[in-house]
Amino acid sequence: MPDKPLISIIVPSYNEAASLPDLHRALTAVIDDLPYDWELIFVDDGSRDDTAAILTRLAAADARVRPLELARNFGKEIAVTAALHECRGEAAIIMDADLQHPPAIIPQFLDAWEAGAEVVVGVRRAKAHHAGLLKRSSSAAWNRFMNIIADQSITPGATDFRLLDRLVIDEFNRFTERNRLTRGLIDWLGFRRTEVYFEPAARVHGDASYSWRKLVRLGMHSVVSLSLFPLRLAGYVGTAIIAVSLPLGIFMFVEKYLLHDPMGYNFTGTAQLAVLIVFLVGIILASLGLMSLYIAAIYAEVTNRPLYV
Repeated sequence: MPDKPLISIIVPSYNEAASLPDLHRALTAVIDDLPYDWELIFVDDGSRDDTAAILTRLAAADARVRPLELARNFGKEIAVTAALHECRGEAAIIMDADLQHPPAIIPQFLDAWEAGAEVVVGVRRAKAHHAGLLKRSSSAAWNRFMNIIADQSITPGATDFRLLDRLVIDEFNRFTERNRLTRGLIDWLGFRRTEVYFEPAARVHGDASYSWRKLVRLGMHSVVSLSLFPLRLAGYVGTAIIAVSLPLGIFMFVEKYLLHDPMGYNFTGTAQLAVLIVFLVGIILASLGLMSLYIAAIYAEVTNRPLYV
């Protein structure tokens, strides 16, 4: 009888001591009935509570639990990366520790994987968000903005709750960039993909560890890692300024000095100087845009992403 496939479950944890026993019980209630072998990789991302002690107890009681302790808080993206480097499964499922990612839909992830999907993405149903109105609105606006400027489309409501085939894990582990958005890099890789929709549960213990400051920082990293649009923005603005100021300046010069103001506009020296200054600003911004093309080429070399997958 062939060995059962090994599935890794990856749970980044930061100050989640209160949630981990409940999550472990919920996970085992689901996975014990599934025809797979399991390893449960809980990453202690430099927690300041009893997360490490809880994980030690869980590992002593359940041989499938593999605690992975980081020396300090490196952030969720790095914690997930560390677990993907360490996991041994033929597929890995990434999920949060706060029980908002329901273990009950793990069988749906595995069914999609068995049917041929190499990336299975958990997508929150739009009406099921437990976040406040401001956070939901800003998230929706951010997704629309990223879909405009990013090199690949972003599914509204897509979460880090996802399954990755071993092929995807191995390719992901080739990335060397330090400021990373895990889901963005997975989307960049491609592979056969499907989505599973779910309704997130309310957070039972504690508060979300992602403050607005961390969310803003993550958003900035997302823009930098997924798009070169901000780098080119100065060039676009400079070109637009030149396109407006140059014809206006030529018109003012011809109308005033060559045709001797037949239309009676009486352009003052101040107006002419203002147009000249705006034109020179456009030249400077366009030059910055040209420089940005070279910086973009350097950035592409430094990130060292694979040429193809």
